[in-house]
Amino acid sequence: MEQQVLLDTMWTLIAAFLVFLMQAGFAMVETGFTRQKNAANIVMKNLMDFGVASIAYWAFGFALMFGAGNALVGTSGWFLGGGEGTFDSLSWATPPLTAKWLFQVVFAGTAATIVSGAMAERTKFSAYLLYSGLISGIIYPISGHWIWGGGWLASREFLDFAGSTVVHSVGGWAALMGAFILGPRLGKYSAEGKSRAIPGHSMPLALLGVFILWFGWFGFNPGSTMAATLSIGHIAVTTNLAAAAGALAAMATVWLVGKKPDVGMTANGALAGLVGITAGCAFVENWAALIIGAVAGAVVVGAVMFFDKVRIDDPVGAISVHGVCGALGTLAVGLFASPRLIEAAGVGSEGLFYGGGVAQLGVQALGVVAVAAWTLAASAIVFGTIKATVGLRVSPEEELEGLDIGEHGMWGYPEAFLGTSGAPVSPQALEAARAAAGAQGGTPAAVLHPSEGTA
Repeated sequence: MEQQVLLDTMWTLIAAFLVFLMQAGFAMVETGFTRQKNAANIVMKNLMDFGVASIAYWAFGFALMFGAGNALVGTSGWFLGGGEGTFDSLSWATPPLTAKWLFQVVFAGTAATIVSGAMAERTKFSAYLLYSGLISGIIYPISGHWIWGGGWLASREFLDFAGSTVVHSVGGWAALMGAFILGPRLGKYSAEGKSRAIPGHSMPLALLGVFILWFGWFGFNPGSTMAATLSIGHIAVTTNLAAAAGALAAMATVWLVGKKPDVGMTANGALAGLVGITAGCAFVENWAALIIGAVAGAVVVGAVMFFDKVRIDDPVGAISVHGVCGALGTLAVGLFASPRLIEAAGVGSEGLFYGGGVAQLGVQALGVVAVAAWTLAASAIVFGTIKATVGLRVSPEEELEGLDIGEHGMWGYPEAFLGTSGAPVSPQALEAARAAAGAQGGTPAAVLHPSEGTA
């Protein structure tokens, strides 16, 4: 028994470390899909949202999610206090409380960082720190308690093994509300409402991020066992098959629609497949994982186009990947849940396609709608309050110049803006260059280093 506890603890911690690496994946995807002038701001946000999430989730988020309480929220266990008995909703797992917390905090950080991409290139850094803490410390834990903390959806046997709804849909719906309240980037839509493409500056970085995320998902999904059991092999296989099918389906769909196999859309197809399988990775067979991933990959293409058409500016497709495909994957459990895997899990009922009727599908739909409603309403309050107080959006001048210099006083790619001469630039010269660039309609680099062009 002691040896099994040790193995379970080691596996849980290794999985937590893999999920932590996903923060780097999100950072690279978001950086690659956005413009050069905002690169430092992007990576800074991804660094700090995990720092903020760690403190908030330690202080009160973990207690709200897993602490003893009622059907709606945990009411004990603040600052990780109270011992194992306070967190009885996690008693099914053998690792010590510290290991359980570490595995859960990386999930909380994931939910918060999803929002960053949809609101990229025009959000105040101070506002980001505020809403990042509120999402990871309050919004995410409360709905998470309903499902994983012994709350009212858990009592109805709602199935979400690793978080298609608990983690990804929460991030996606918060991203939707944030992008809606924030408004589109300058120049994204013409006066007639026609969408203009704003290309990201580095597809290699974006694809590197996808590979890191795909790798990290082998901790995200199999690690949710919090036990070194034979089931982690099956979960890893369903996870991988869904990702592969998502990438292929997205590529085929966008190729048919746009006549080219778009790189960014294919990348999001892989992520859509991963998000889609996260709820059912332990409950569905391999063939079902292929179907779920392929449908998610095709759907994400249509979802990205839809949100663009209704003027919801999401630079990285986070709403479509995490919100839409998170809901899709959660509903898919009600269709594809395998009798043998449900019996092994000891919870829920078999899916509609196995003759189980609509019972499980109905519970899945209830959970999707309830979590979406909670997240949208709570996010509206958070973003609305921030907008009315400290402000949510940077000034038009700062947005045009780039958030790197405006928010952080530096560029992620200084040579692109100051030239390759390496000559130091005084604050006074930089300020004068900004003013001159604004008057001339150019960039500070062109003023400071006219012979090198505008880069």
